[in-house]
Amino acid sequence: MLRRRGRIRQVRISPELDDRDLRRVLAEIRPSHQLHGLGADRTGAAWQPVADLLRATGHDWDRRTHRISVLARTLSPAVADRWATVRPDSPDAAVVQAQVLAGRAPEHGREAAARAEQLCIRAAEACPADPTPWIALLSLLRAMRVPVRHAKPVWNEIAVRDPWNRPAHHELLRYISPRECGSLVGMSGFARRVAETAPHGSPLALLPLAARTEHYGHRLRPGSPDALGAGTHWHGPGVAEEIDTALTRWFDTPAQPHAQAMADLNLLAFALIRTQRLPEAARAFRRIGRHMTLYPWDLARVQNPDHDPVGTFLYWSARETGS
Repeated sequence: MLRRRGRIRQVRISPELDDRDLRRVLAEIRPSHQLHGLGADRTGAAWQPVADLLRATGHDWDRRTHRISVLARTLSPAVADRWATVRPDSPDAAVVQAQVLAGRAPEHGREAAARAEQLCIRAAEACPADPTPWIALLSLLRAMRVPVRHAKPVWNEIAVRDPWNRPAHHELLRYISPRECGSLVGMSGFARRVAETAPHGSPLALLPLAARTEHYGHRLRPGSPDALGAGTHWHGPGVAEEIDTALTRWFDTPAQPHAQAMADLNLLAFALIRTQRLPEAARAFRRIGRHMTLYPWDLARVQNPDHDPVGTFLYWSARETGS
């Protein structure tokens, strides 16, 4: 929090970002509302709010991917399994069950991962046009550190269904990053090619900046030989072009808001502050309002555990917007 002009400004850090309908459903299904994970304290089925939300989401694959990913972190496996058992003909139940299990499988070992993979395939068969089960499977492969070459068929399935899916591209970017299973050259080349070919107005124009931020985090890691020079990271060749691309091909383009726009705006504001492009940063902060995302503002914690990402965000937001 930051006190300014007699008021206290607060930020909202939440996985649903600015999705109010998703926030309402998350409040309804939070664990305190689920007795032994089965919702026995409710008058209706514990999964009903989720079912209603996904029905309303329809075939907006971008928002559906975001909503299911967030919901799966809150919905208990018992509820997801029960929903899939009671409604075996429901594609929504199948994909939510797959996402819930895929998100938890890595901590339970290979047997759990194998079951989660089967559920992802089953969910994909239940709703052939939906990229969400394939994105869940991609996330599972990444979490299990399966070599990237084995994920190519999964990526192809996503691309056929929704070639410019924002969550899928960011998932693959992290997968092929030097912090995980890839390399700097591969990650940067992928991000650049996507940004060059994505439709005008697509948030994928920010993918090169996302790649640069991933690389920045990699440089800050303990023991990195590049850590001492990380301060110059945002002043190297290509940075200005990447920012200009993000501004002209997305930020300044009238486009339908996408589900993770607030995450992209935080990323853009972070890059603009790092490169001292303050007038443009002010415009980004005005759109963000109080919808802060911890990443990338928390990257400095890698080197300094006492770093306060919220304080940093509020400082720059207040300074650039005068609020």
